[in-house]
Amino acid sequence: MSGLRLRRSRELGRSRGLRAGAPVAGVLLVLALAACTSAPAAEPSKKPTSSASASPRPTEAPDPVLLPAGDAEANLPYFDFVNRNLLETTPTPNGQQLIENLVAAGFAKADMEVTPDTTVGSEAAETIQFSVRANGTCLIGQTGAAGYNAIAAPLLGTGKCLVGKTRTIDF
Repeated sequence: MSGLRLRRSRELGRSRGLRAGAPVAGVLLVLALAACTSAPAAEPSKKPTSSASASPRPTEAPDPVLLPAGDAEANLPYFDFVNRNLLETTPTPNGQQLIENLVAAGFAKADMEVTPDTTVGSEAAETIQFSVRANGTCLIGQTGAAGYNAIAAPLLGTGKCLVGKTRTIDF
């Protein structure tokens, strides 16, 4: 039996050693984990900004300009801009007003065509077409009851931009 006591006392000694070391190991584990975590960082203080500098103002695009060496496609934005400005102040312009507006904007009168303001029956035309030749191409506009529209198009085989009867531009 003494052999049994010796073995048991050794086992108890080992067991007590483990139990005695357990609190030390636990403390070490807690310290190790505490070292891995850090206190939450304080958020940086934000300085108030003025609302004027916080929201930038959009810059407006510059108005289009006449490009004398450009073709119809290059000058369509300017042609459209000039005609829309006239239509804002004169919603139903006649042919002469359309042509004079384009001349004032820098287009050459010799390069223009316009359809008559009246029908064969002497009634007001529902629409007026007008055009400007631009370096072998055409700027074509139309205005009337259905609104305004403009396109860039190729020059016709006749050397003109508009099909059909046009009026003489003698004003």
